[in-house]
Amino acid sequence: MGDWGAVDAAQWAQLLALEDDPSPFARHEYLRAMSDTGCATPDTGWTPRILTLWRGERLEAACAVYLKSHSYGEYVFDWAWANAYAQHGLAYYPKALVAVPFTPVPGARLLARDGAARAALVRSLVRWCEEERLSSLHLLFAQPRDATACAEAGLMLRHTVQFHWQNTGWPDWDAFLASLQQDKRKKIRQERRKVAEAGVLFRHAEGRAIAPTDWDFFYRCYERTYWEHGNPPYLSRGFFERMASDMPEHWLLFIAERGGQPIASSLIAIDPAHRVAYGRYWGALQRVDCLHFEACYYQPLQWCIAQGYQRFEGGAQGEHKMARALLPVKTTSAHWLAHPAFAQAVDRFLEREGEGVEQYLGHLAARNPLKAEPS
Repeated sequence: MGDWGAVDAAQWAQLLALEDDPSPFARHEYLRAMSDTGCATPDTGWTPRILTLWRGERLEAACAVYLKSHSYGEYVFDWAWANAYAQHGLAYYPKALVAVPFTPVPGARLLARDGAARAALVRSLVRWCEEERLSSLHLLFAQPRDATACAEAGLMLRHTVQFHWQNTGWPDWDAFLASLQQDKRKKIRQERRKVAEAGVLFRHAEGRAIAPTDWDFFYRCYERTYWEHGNPPYLSRGFFERMASDMPEHWLLFIAERGGQPIASSLIAIDPAHRVAYGRYWGALQRVDCLHFEACYYQPLQWCIAQGYQRFEGGAQGEHKMARALLPVKTTSAHWLAHPAFAQAVDRFLEREGEGVEQYLGHLAARNPLKAEPS
């Protein structure tokens, strides 16, 4: 167990390339930038540790695990568990968290050369938690292989719902609209018309074509969104400077302009190799009806269709995304609690919660915005 110096970016990348879902958010550069720029540090309640398993000189498995002093920035909520511990005079924090800070995107968490190495990594995580006398271990938004390894090691699985858009091969935006039910198609056209009639135009830039002034404007929008909700932003301007310099190929920026002046922006993460896009951050300096939907859904989806991207992930929660053809997807996390009685109570809770999630998914399936396939 060490710090970010325990493994270099090239070694990490070799393992990540073997995974089924190697999202940009699991890259060494992304995670290290979180720490180096003051976003995920002990001062903010995130103390990073890097667990590595070696066979001689060869790295067999690795993961980033954080000692957490709170449950902010996770998107899988365990506040009730922490409160129950407190009511019984027990300390829930610090806890151990295997996740991407502030980023509810499913993907690889346990990087491993094979199943045996992945299983050994899970066992090592639990053993470390026991040695450190931590209350619990939580692995969030895991890819299926990670979830299976955790379940086989005795961790409890928990399910939540996100909304993702899947490209079924539409040749253009009009073909996509034609695949929707009439009321959804009408609503989208009405919303886009409102933005256009307000005099708003969009431009986009990708990778190194995103100018420093565009990054500056985006951060003004991003920062303002957080302050409007009464909170400081999770991510610093320095973090996005690192993204622009170290991972430029993974970013796409949309900027809304009115009267020649920028008024809003949305930043999309992209994985060109796997043709996946991720809705991430947005903000506006002026209020325009339906601008959020245009900037965060319609512009990115139109771009994805034009570029042949296969999936657009809309982030955590939000049933309103279904009206934009982002359909429900079940996501998985894994949990280990050291206290036997609390572990049993949480296990019973997760069983009931899981039944509720399945019912919720069934309810959502009945509201599918796409036209039914002809029988």
